[in-house]
Amino acid sequence: MPDLQKPADDPYADARHRMVDTQLIPRGITDRRLLAVMRRVPRHRFVPSHLWGQAYNDYPLPIGEDQTISQPYIVALMTEALRLAGPEKVLEIGTGSGYQTAILAELAAQVFSIERLASLAHQAERLLESLGYKNIRLRVGDGTLGWPDAAPFDAILVTAGAPQLPGPLLEQLGLNGRLVIPVGNQYSQNLVRVTRTSSGDLKTEQLGGCRFVRLIGAYGWHEQDRAEEKNWFL
Repeated sequence: MPDLQKPADDPYADARHRMVDTQLIPRGITDRRLLAVMRRVPRHRFVPSHLWGQAYNDYPLPIGEDQTISQPYIVALMTEALRLAGPEKVLEIGTGSGYQTAILAELAAQVFSIERLASLAHQAERLLESLGYKNIRLRVGDGTLGWPDAAPFDAILVTAGAPQLPGPLLEQLGLNGRLVIPVGNQYSQNLVRVTRTSSGDLKTEQLGGCRFVRLIGAYGWHEQDRAEEKNWFL
């Protein structure tokens, strides 16, 4: 893992600790590895510099291209739902700012991340490289198609709302693998965890309501629907 800034050199270290202590733990996030990582990863680096002072507050923030960095609690909730132990190969759909990517890279062995917007992908790639991450591979493309040549995956995380479970992602989920994805209409979704059991069956669990921007792609929403995303929030 990269040698991130030491707290003594980081003016936002106290804000990160408050974020964990007041937003995550009281809402039931218990994974000790995850909590430690969210105390360490510099979330402010993943938003525009004029928003650094808001980076650890309890809401999403704009990152350009009508996209947002998710509320810290949502990042923690979705990550914890993947049940990562350390050796996993993870697929992330929707790189965005790269913050969720960094969290996954701290908790798993390999992260493959797909972003359909090239400007966001290149910006995230530069930042993640500058922070020293070596276990992340990024690709620009349609995330609903997954990353077939790297499959199967132990865990798949989708950071946008889908109208239904994308077939290619289910196909690329390995035995005992977990897929966490928001599923629903354009107004609200349910956070869903799909587990492929050791026998190959799919087990689906509902984890609660949420609201995300649309997952655009062949197995998601259509590109022409993107204009409505400006009115969406996480």
